[in-house]
Amino acid sequence: MTETKHLRKIQSFVKRSGRLSKGQSLGLNELWADYGINVDKTLLNFEEVFGNKSEVTLEVGFGNGDSLLEMAIHEPGQNFLGIEVYEAGVGRLVNEASKKRISNLRVIKEDAIEVLENNIPDGSISNFQLFFPDPWHKKRHHKRRIVQKSFLDLLSRKLINDAIVHVATDWEEYAEHIMETLESHPHFKNRAGDHMYSERPQYRPLTKFENRGQKLGHGVWDIIFTKTKGG
Repeated sequence: MTETKHLRKIQSFVKRSGRLSKGQSLGLNELWADYGINVDKTLLNFEEVFGNKSEVTLEVGFGNGDSLLEMAIHEPGQNFLGIEVYEAGVGRLVNEASKKRISNLRVIKEDAIEVLENNIPDGSISNFQLFFPDPWHKKRHHKRRIVQKSFLDLLSRKLINDAIVHVATDWEEYAEHIMETLESHPHFKNRAGDHMYSERPQYRPLTKFENRGQKLGHGVWDIIFTKTKGG
């Protein structure tokens, strides 16, 4: 059994379900053809998907999609692809993107590991984002954390040289784990310097959750690495 198969078997997410609002249902149904991508076992052609040759930013686990939508609005010359399994969040993002007539955003509602393995071409992603992933704070659940060596092995193949990898978390212990895992991998280099966290870049919007946390004195750690050549 390979490491990537092992990672896929141990899910790093919990599929939440519940009643969808009218807007969320609209996004998952009537508007899906405009923004949603239904994947199979074939590689995506991003020039066909977006209708242009612009660079692609991939975000895994975008939640309700507010920050990803804001980034797509502010960077019209960049293509954004979001992967999320949370139906309400996917539906909300598609609905809001349609309201604002965003053309540089697409969404996949599947397991990110499987999409990376089966549908994302090698050397095709310019920026990778993972904002506030589930920390699985109980020690017995640490194996479910998405940031593991096997995940980085897979991710490094999908990134172009000098691609940016940006992870943000509000769990200090998880931040340490992410930092150590990335620094120990041969294909990634810390942009801020050895074992240094980065300041939040202007391009990463503050979420409502993050704003509330800051008022309570909670910390947030931004970890930004570059994919090195030869990886």
